[in-house]
Amino acid sequence: QVQLVESGGGLVQPGGSLRLSCAASGSIFSINAMGWYRQAPGKQRELVATITGGGNTNYADSVKGRFTISRDNAKNTVYLQMNSLKPEDTAVYYCNAVIQTRATMITRSYWGQGTQVTVSS
Repeated sequence: QVQLVESGGGLVQPGGSLRLSCAASGSIFSINAMGWYRQAPGKQRELVATITGGGNTNYADSVKGRFTISRDNAKNTVYLQMNSLKPEDTAVYYCNAVIQTRATMITRSYWGQGTQVTVSS
């Protein structure tokens, strides 16, 4: 079994910062891409940022220059540093990872449970 556990969400004022973390645990052989997605009320889930095993990153246009994704491969953890937050960044943020498990050697996508980020004064 594989689990992704997110932390770091909360309430922040516009212009503030938050750092999200997501740790993968369980029967992991390897982790390929990791990323963050978000879903605001009444909207579809959208990509925020992704990072490959080699460190290549990709960002949604709406967060470029404000958010930074990084990962610690030794800890099987991905981070999202969010600066200059705006009310429109309010959403549930979900961690995603493409993981090959030891037990089956099957590679598939896993999701965390989500963490709420609210940007409001």
